[in-house]
Amino acid sequence: MSVELKEPVLVIGLGGAGSKLAKRAKKSLDSECLTISNDNNDFSAENKSIHISTKSIINPSVQLIRGSTYQAEDEIKSEIARYSTIILISNLAGKAGSAMAPAISDMCKELEKTLISFAIMPFKFEKDRIFNSGITLRRLREKSECTVVLDNDSLLESNPDLNVKTCYEIGNSAMMHVIKSLKTTKISEDNILTTSKDSQKIEESLRDSLKMLYGETNPSAIKSAILYVTGGSNIPIGVINSITNLTNGIVNESNTQVDTTSTSEESKVVMLSAVQGMRKFDSYDPLNVIPEENQLDWSSPECSIDYKLDLYQLE
Repeated sequence: MSVELKEPVLVIGLGGAGSKLAKRAKKSLDSECLTISNDNNDFSAENKSIHISTKSIINPSVQLIRGSTYQAEDEIKSEIARYSTIILISNLAGKAGSAMAPAISDMCKELEKTLISFAIMPFKFEKDRIFNSGITLRRLREKSECTVVLDNDSLLESNPDLNVKTCYEIGNSAMMHVIKSLKTTKISEDNILTTSKDSQKIEESLRDSLKMLYGETNPSAIKSAILYVTGGSNIPIGVINSITNLTNGIVNESNTQVDTTSTSEESKVVMLSAVQGMRKFDSYDPLNVIPEENQLDWSSPECSIDYKLDLYQLE
């Protein structure tokens, strides 16, 4: 099933990375923007914001931030209620994004809003963040009509010479291409976003995008693909035909689209692939092998809330 924007649209950015991307997305879509974070430094005067207070806790856990997010539920819902489509952007490698995304998506579902989620997954070396990111992504996919996933780890694996900062820049740029296209393009339910580093030939860029994709899912799981060819007006038609034919050899020809509307001076490929399942990310949560009907505590996200019960000792 394809998903399309319904106005009015609200872009929500969670935490530091999500807030920065949401501000850029607001300009691309000419929409409203809401930033939600437990850190006041993530806010700006020109956009609406909601501060999630963890009170005196300096280094709160994911579960505590999530519980504090639910305590601000009425305020968040009052903002969401005025819009038809919610675009949620979160970095699941960060505490704020991983903590808040399940709570916000849950609220959108309750209000029956069309939710399009963009999620950034952690690097493999960020071992302490992988488990929470896997659980959060699974919940996002359940509550969203459409999910777009960018995997920092696969980008770094296919381009081991890149530093972390450059990986972020490349990934963020790719995400903006897809968000901007939402005005004119319908996308499917589960999607993996892949791209390459800059300053490459267009064929090499496609190769690296495919290499990144194969690091995340099985080729047989790819249902369709959209190729965003940046700088398309400067690329020879023969080259565009060549990369299109190559992609058609992997994806059913009738399910491949090419978008050359970008006016960027850099020539590269950003590839959005609709997939059946997300095998790599499913493995982030070891309990994922347990059938949902046998899970006793899945319906509500894990939270930590201080109920002030004055129970100093339990025996």
